[in-house]
Amino acid sequence: MIRMAVFLGNTGRGYASTRHNAGFMLADHLFPSASYSVKFHSAYAKEGGLVILKPLTQMNLSGTAVSEAATFFKIPSEEILVVHDDLEIPLGKAVWRLGGGLQGHNGLRSIKERIGTAAFWRLRIGIGRPVHGDVANYVLSPFSEEEKAVLEALFHLVKEEWTTRPIDGKEIRTSR
Repeated sequence: MIRMAVFLGNTGRGYASTRHNAGFMLADHLFPSASYSVKFHSAYAKEGGLVILKPLTQMNLSGTAVSEAATFFKIPSEEILVVHDDLEIPLGKAVWRLGGGLQGHNGLRSIKERIGTAAFWRLRIGIGRPVHGDVANYVLSPFSEEEKAVLEALFHLVKEEWTTRPIDGKEIRTSR
């Protein structure tokens, strides 16, 4: 059972609609009326038995927030879901997975370092990889209007699946 859902992103208006903030964007879609407090270096809320966490650190320091909240609420790693953007998955697709590699994602690396394991659930939101150009600029650039529509459709499908326990390797796609 998932007891804490961590949605990764960067704080600040300049990052609000960027690819790296896909996690924050999904949190806002799933929990539009959540009443957040600031604690654990995060904006956090509780919805039923679920702790919702949006780290207020920069993405690369997300582990600080996750470890503080997990320790406080006594939540083991296998009951944590981390929602994050993923370059290796095409836009319009998301994948549930327990554990796995970090794929160079510094937010995931920070979480693994702080909680001592990579054995936590992930919901990897596809943002695609740029054909040309710098990856750092790409992940920090905003979605186009067309991409936002694809992302919104994906978020609706994720919401439909949200109440079921993630199944390792399960994919969600906007085009079936």
